[in-house]
Amino acid sequence: MDWSSTLLLLVILFVSYIFLTFLMALKERASLPPGPMPLPFIGNLLQIDTNDIGGALMKLKDKYGPIYTLYLGSKPGIVLCGYQAVKEALIDQHEQFADRGDYPGLMNFIGGHDLCFHNGEKQKELRRFALLSLKNLGMGKRSVEEQILQESEVLIKELKNTKGALVDPRQLLACASSNVICSMVFGKRLDYTDKTLQAITTGHNHIFTVLSSTWGTLYNIYPGFMEYLPGPHRMMKTYFQLIFSFLAETIKNHEDTLDPENPRDYIDYFLTKMKKEVKNPDTAFYKKSLACTCQNLLFGGTQMISNSLRCGLLVLMKHPDVAEKMQEEIDSVVGRNRPPSIADRSNLPYTEAAIHEIVRFCDFMPTSLPRCTAKDTRFRGYLIPKGTYVTPLLASVHADPDYYDEPNKFNPNRFLDEKGAFKKNDAHLPFGAGSRLCIGESLGRMEIFLYFTVLLQNFTFKPIIPKEEINVSPVGSGLGNILPAYKCRFIPR
Repeated sequence: MDWSSTLLLLVILFVSYIFLTFLMALKERASLPPGPMPLPFIGNLLQIDTNDIGGALMKLKDKYGPIYTLYLGSKPGIVLCGYQAVKEALIDQHEQFADRGDYPGLMNFIGGHDLCFHNGEKQKELRRFALLSLKNLGMGKRSVEEQILQESEVLIKELKNTKGALVDPRQLLACASSNVICSMVFGKRLDYTDKTLQAITTGHNHIFTVLSSTWGTLYNIYPGFMEYLPGPHRMMKTYFQLIFSFLAETIKNHEDTLDPENPRDYIDYFLTKMKKEVKNPDTAFYKKSLACTCQNLLFGGTQMISNSLRCGLLVLMKHPDVAEKMQEEIDSVVGRNRPPSIADRSNLPYTEAAIHEIVRFCDFMPTSLPRCTAKDTRFRGYLIPKGTYVTPLLASVHADPDYYDEPNKFNPNRFLDEKGAFKKNDAHLPFGAGSRLCIGESLGRMEIFLYFTVLLQNFTFKPIIPKEEINVSPVGSGLGNILPAYKCRFIPR
């Protein structure tokens, strides 16, 4: 057989494969919710903006409704939109929607040894252990509140040292938020100039930024192919290696000084559990899982808080009337001679409402981390096969018109009742919902409240451009929303 005949045969085989794959996809699609028609291999990739996944999915919601099918690559997934659909899946049918969907952008570097990105009994065991350990370390209690306030004092000092000069607050906010979770994970805070803290915050910011861009979207769809292409996604491996190298050294130091009767931090709790499980061949507690769960905690504890604070400062500079009203309430209730406390929260209804609105409006993670069905699942009249990729679109929850009037507007009053008291809204899910609810929710809410109130108590935030020109729209959206870079002045009050 000559080369031309061989080439023709290969072309025929390739076209036949694509055609058969497409026919199978059409057959599979018939039992799934409606959605845009996919193309072979690329699915619906051409129909979405890969640099604005959150916005693209919101547009498809308007056309296909609260539950629709989307192909990113050759595999189908379903997207859940609006509070009711997300609640019905993640809360009412939490067991069916409990599994984590494939997410190569993180799983390829963690390898299924952590408490967030794999499934099964080991993951559940790691999650229960982490919750119990963090509570023993004070999560949600007065002791952690004191840690946050001590860290806020350092942050205030650093900001005062800028003497009103223009500053990009990103790194300082990342260091402050990272130090709180660092204290719980390995027992100490680090100086803001410390190379280790710089590596943790810089590395996690790079990883988050890549996964929230076109590079991250393409990596998650075609991980094998993307490994051979140049781009910022190639640096994720380097940053993960730096962080894991630091964690390995820290774990070794803890092993050498471990006192099982007096655990100092999360690593000590985990090492003690490892010793108890040493004869269990199927244990979930080993060094690799310790390093990976520490990485989970550091990543979530740094990115969620620092980005919420950074976005909030930008929003408050665009709405200085809201900042002034928050400051008036803080001055009236707390004064200037002591730091705010969680006990003040009930007496600061407008401040609490404004912080909730900031978190809703900024919508830190518009798509949430993916889920997948743990079994064949009947949902709203559709039979969703086991293993189907599921995207809970949190952006649609936080913009649900049934729960938020004029959701695209920033309005703290939506979280106040007619008497001016704070009122909750069920459709406020920045930390997710159901069995995969972020384990650090109580810590995160405490940090966001205390950092905002301390910053407002001590500073007025001054932008370098008129408030009308401030842009609060993200410049990229994938795993999370990427904020535009900005500088401002912190003017002491």
